[in-house]
Amino acid sequence: MSRLGPCLSPRRLLRRPWAAPRGLRRDLAGAAAPGMEELLSRSVPPLPPYETKEKAPPPAELRGAEFVRYYRGLEAGPGRAELLTRLARDFGVDHGRVAEFSAKVLQAREQGRELGALLQAEDRLRYYLNPQYRGLFQHLGRLEGGLRFLVELRGDLVDGLATKAVDGPHVKRLLFMLHIQALFSFVNYGTGAGGSTTDKFQHSYLVYYITEREPCCERATSLLLTVNALHPEMNGVLKNMLSEWFSTGFLNLERVTWQSPCEVLQKISDSEAVHPVRNWVDMKRRVGSYRRCYFFSHCAIPGEPLIVLHVALTSEISSSIQAIVKEVHPIETEDLDKITTAIFYSISLTQQGLQGVELGTYLIKRVVKELQKELPQIKDFSSLSPIPGFTKWLVGLLSSQTKELERNELFTESECQEISEITGGPTTETLKKLLTNNEWVRSEKLVQVLHLPFMRLCAWYLYGEKHRGYALNPVANFHLQNGAVMWRINWMADTSPRGIGASCGMMVNYRYFLEDTASNSAAYLGTKQIKASEQVLSLVSQFQQNSKL
Repeated sequence: MSRLGPCLSPRRLLRRPWAAPRGLRRDLAGAAAPGMEELLSRSVPPLPPYETKEKAPPPAELRGAEFVRYYRGLEAGPGRAELLTRLARDFGVDHGRVAEFSAKVLQAREQGRELGALLQAEDRLRYYLNPQYRGLFQHLGRLEGGLRFLVELRGDLVDGLATKAVDGPHVKRLLFMLHIQALFSFVNYGTGAGGSTTDKFQHSYLVYYITEREPCCERATSLLLTVNALHPEMNGVLKNMLSEWFSTGFLNLERVTWQSPCEVLQKISDSEAVHPVRNWVDMKRRVGSYRRCYFFSHCAIPGEPLIVLHVALTSEISSSIQAIVKEVHPIETEDLDKITTAIFYSISLTQQGLQGVELGTYLIKRVVKELQKELPQIKDFSSLSPIPGFTKWLVGLLSSQTKELERNELFTESECQEISEITGGPTTETLKKLLTNNEWVRSEKLVQVLHLPFMRLCAWYLYGEKHRGYALNPVANFHLQNGAVMWRINWMADTSPRGIGASCGMMVNYRYFLEDTASNSAAYLGTKQIKASEQVLSLVSQFQQNSKL
């Protein structure tokens, strides 16, 4: 998400959106693939005047199909990034119209005009806040296969924003220059169409700096403009459109069994992001007896898994993932008397382009209803969830400790003494090294000594570490938003190399008390209050008593 600096007000952003210098734009234009400008001008329908918006004829299907073919024919990465940059830059929001109708809305309010006039002014403003390329996306969404293409396109946007495309010292210098140029652009706004002398000087110097002193930055500039200025807005627009198109009314819940089409089983296996599928025997186990696997598909993309949920049917709330995903011979028939609990042990999004579109919450709710119909004896619903990021967070704490000699704020004196006796070195520095290569699990004594301190550190990480007031850990935030209770932290619940490396082998149960999920969700989203069990709260209290953080 973009942030404004202390000197940049929203009003200035509205009046004059930041753009690349003219000379730089010429350089980027020269690098564009032949026919790109012509393709975009043909493909992107013009935004009709407000008065005739309902009467505008739809664009020809041929134009949309041409855009899809052209885009897919481009090189993944730089080629597509350039096209999306041009699309966002040249066919975005008409900021002049936005400023004009913003002023008219304010004028209508100040003059106390009748409600109808005010509402019409607001509606006009709302209309012109839509970027022109939104019309292209709407048109593509109506084509056969168009929705699938838009999901792919947003996947490219998400990838670009996540990787930021480039890095290195040249980029850091370039970012500084771009920031300085942007500041001068905003400060000197209002000096005429051509800008002030200072403004022109800054533009010229920036182009000189890039093309003469740092020629290797030319390509980086294009990518930085894409990632830092234009793509976030387009990503948000497309995300909102996909959220409407992928609402629950258009989604179908499908169960996966061993008799499902081979293509579906392969996609389920390939998309498993939490606990990778080892082989076909493992896959058969995960869709066999005492297991359920469901996915959402879309009516416009039938049979294509969008998000997948794996469920284990057990007699108690599981505390170890190995007991669920281990390779055993499948039992042909289920003993219904042994099924009292449903464990959600994996949920995976199969489409990068649907990231941020709320599908997981609805999938869990639909699966709960499905299980209640099939197996009404089930009373307990819980997850067995990974804790991504814990080890990285802990190593960061240990790194900050080692900067000052003999500093200890994480462990008690007796714990430090025991750890030092086993490892033969300083507590924090030695643990930091052992955590980076998973060597600590080789020592049974060390595993035993670290049990309690790691449990209370993990409890604090899940319960106390926040991002904008909500749980920092993304998995915790997801389940808490759904109204679950942070119920139990499990020691050595995932002893795979991946589990040890990500969360020191710990996993957590988020328990769904169905009668309380709505109130818990409202409390978390409204007051940022986390509902947790006595075990978790006790560990948090121990952390607060023993830690000096």
